[in-house]
Order: sequence, then structure tokens, then C-alpha cells
Amino acid sequence: MSDTPRDRLNRLHQVLRERICLLDYPPGTRLSEEALAAEFGTSRTPLRRALARLEDEGLVSSVHGVGTLVTDVDIGEMTRTYEFRRELAGLVGRLTPAPITPDIIAQARHFEQCATQLRHAPDAREFARLNMEFFHFGTSLTENEALRDTSERLYYKTARIWLKSIPRMDLSAEVAIFADEIRDIRAALESGDTMGAALIRQAHISMCFARLHAQA
Repeated sequence: MSDTPRDRLNRLHQVLRERICLLDYPPGTRLSEEALAAEFGTSRTPLRRALARLEDEGLVSSVHGVGTLVTDVDIGEMTRTYEFRRELAGLVGRLTPAPITPDIIAQARHFEQCATQLRHAPDAREFARLNMEFFHFGTSLTENEALRDTSERLYYKTARIWLKSIPRMDLSAEVAIFADEIRDIRAALESGDTMGAALIRQAHISMCFARLHAQA
């Protein structure tokens, strides 16, 4: 199947979004259209569309006379966003839950293995990347597109705060908590309990925010 312009735009958007959320582009970084167009071998038109999408998501802002800058995380907005994310997580088990297939179980077991490996050698960046991948796995448990899209948008609004908070937190403890979450969700899915898996995720989002708030 040939690559469409939309596919290329989506891929460009995803790469830039990931770099922002993994702090490859820290807050305040100026994103040069010329440099990015050269890096990705594309014209400025799809790049500008990708940047416009990122601006709509609140990850960058366009400043007249300066260019496109990576935004910082607003703590007040983060609190409201985490509250919303927590409620949406519980809906995954109620709104058009996807069938629990052998592939879903295999993916859950793979994430558990990755988390176990990370537990033995904690690394902040790899933790953030695994968390990102597991988030997308979690949203695949519902067939409700509106819920998936809204959850994704909110996730990426808060994803950076964790990496920024790592210097004040116990990385090994956070990895252990995450590994336990994945283990429990895997067990729930193996039991055919999507609602249980969603409630586990909801509880961990709530507890994660409480820990972040305590360290602020």
C-alpha cells in the first residue's frame, strides 16, 4: 500500500510530538521549519500542518517575529487535565470495549516483560517511552473513537510533567509501581475483565497525580 500525504503528515506529527514529550525539545525550544524540512526531506507545507496540529494540542505556540516555540506545562491546567484523564480511563471498560483477543493478551504480556526488564535497570527516558506505548495499548481496549482521540489529546498534554519531575522522585519506586500496574492489567485481561483493567488504570492515574502533586 502506497504512502499517502495524510500518512506522512500523521507520521511527522507523531515524531515531533514524541520528541516534545520526551524532552528532546525542552520548553522554549524554537522549532526551525527550515531545519525540520531538511531533516525529514519534506516541503514546508506538511511541516506547517504538523506544527499547526501541535499548536492546537497546546504543545507549541507561534510567536510573531520569533517562530514556533515549544510550550511549558501549566500546572493549573495539568491538574484539570489529570482529573479529566482519570475519569476517561474508567470509561474504556464501559464504552464499546474491544474484544479481548489472543493478540491483546500477547501484547499485555510483552509490556509486562518490558517492565520487568526496566525494573532491573531503571532509566527515565525508557520508562517514559514504555509508558507512552502502554497508554496507546490501553486506548486500543475501546472501539469508541471519540474516547480514544480525547484520551490521546489529554495524555500528551501531561506526558512531559513526569520527566520534568524525575529529579525530585524515586525512579526505581516509580518503575516498580508501573510494573505492578501492567501485571495487574494483564491479569484482568486474561480473566476477560476489561472493566477491571480500566479501573486499575484509572486508580493508577489518580495515584500518579497524587505523587506528582506531593513533589511539586
